[in-house]
Amino acid sequence: MTGRSLNVLTGINRPSAPSSGGMILAHDLYRAMPATHTTFLGRGPIDPAWASAFDRLTPLSTPKRPQGPHFDAYVDELTREVAALIETTRPDAIHAHYPGLALSLAFARSAGSTPIVAITHGPDVMAAERSTTDREAMVEAAAASAAIVVPTAALANRIDRLTRRRYSDRLAVIPWGIPVADARPRKGPPTGTGPLSLVHAGRLDDNKSTITAIEALAFAEEPHRLTVIGEGSQRDRLEQRAIGLGLQERVQFEPFLPRTALWRRLADFDAFVFTTKGLEGFGLVLVEAQAHGLPVVYSDLPSVRDIVAGAGVPYLPGDPHSLAVVLDRMGRNIHQRRALATAALINASRYDIMSTGRQLHELTLRVTYE
Repeated sequence: MTGRSLNVLTGINRPSAPSSGGMILAHDLYRAMPATHTTFLGRGPIDPAWASAFDRLTPLSTPKRPQGPHFDAYVDELTREVAALIETTRPDAIHAHYPGLALSLAFARSAGSTPIVAITHGPDVMAAERSTTDREAMVEAAAASAAIVVPTAALANRIDRLTRRRYSDRLAVIPWGIPVADARPRKGPPTGTGPLSLVHAGRLDDNKSTITAIEALAFAEEPHRLTVIGEGSQRDRLEQRAIGLGLQERVQFEPFLPRTALWRRLADFDAFVFTTKGLEGFGLVLVEAQAHGLPVVYSDLPSVRDIVAGAGVPYLPGDPHSLAVVLDRMGRNIHQRRALATAALINASRYDIMSTGRQLHELTLRVTYE
């Protein structure tokens, strides 16, 4: 059955470009899935290079409306649009990313006999944990799904609780991946001791807690430097905090970089700092850093701990004092950094997107044809 082809309808209700971890993953995942014809539903504007991963990309025409008094009407309208597309494309299976959010509800309500594989990312789970309405929406999406894919066991446990353990047998852990073969690790082992050149990359919001890395520099004994790459709601606050701490010469802010540009930059740094303080779906950028041979310092969350598997140094989430201690120790211990660089490459090799694609393809085949 492994070689059997699939016609999959999927989508993410965002601009069709590599603007977030979920969108980057979707591009890599469907390009890596064997024997799969993929129709992707998204929003404009469309990045042609990103869209090339799909056989067909169809922009959704229903105007997007967030949660609020018009949300139910919006989902109803989106459901009618999706139902028409299902009739046209006649998919073997549907992949509903971000279960509980609007597009997944539209899939759930219009799929009919077409099997659905729900694919969780993290923001969908955070929404369900904050809001009763979003939790009920996730339960609806789970009930309509033949399988629920999660990237870590820790995230599976949270979804199991949110859905009142009614769908435990539908949960399937498939770790996310990256195109490991495209990574270019730094040449030679780390050298020298003293202040570190650090990098942090990702969405700048409260949960990502980039402020922890900035404040850690103020507590550290060594004058480490930090480059922050990304955009988000916390950008202005972070810049002001760096100025307030007198760190404006040691903290540099750069805008979001496409993956190829970010990957070219990673080898310029001594270590990667991962600072999420709450729920983390997977943390692809952490694996990307490891694939380039960077030692990583990470907030000690269950899901992140599982991903790193000892190939990094943990600190207490949201605690800049704890992070400062770790950074100073790493800066003084070249042997540790060399060992971490080697361990990083080995760990990253476990997360190849080709393996993710094969596992999702096989799961989809099972729920479609068995």
